[in-house]
Amino acid sequence: MTIEPGNLNGSPTDAPADVARNLGTLGGFGAISVRLAIEVGGIRLKLADVLGMAPGQVHVLDRRVDQPVDVLISERLVARGEIVSVGDKFGVRLTEVLPGSGL
Repeated sequence: MTIEPGNLNGSPTDAPADVARNLGTLGGFGAISVRLAIEVGGIRLKLADVLGMAPGQVHVLDRRVDQPVDVLISERLVARGEIVSVGDKFGVRLTEVLPGSGL
């Protein structure tokens, strides 16, 4: 789909991902910052346990080491991936982009 001046809304048959992909070329939308976060796992704790946390404690997360991590944009799940090493930093290699995520 190509969005031309005068057709900024796209057509009713355009896929949401096509519209989202083209927003970056319209009026600087591509310069908008969003928060991208990688979620490795989680755990549910009682507030008393949180208040009693101390350095050195280990909490086991709800995900195995070989499971994909969640990729979130503004707290919304958009993809999954795997943790990789990039020099002396961590990175994430996308393995799945979720349908309807706009990516």
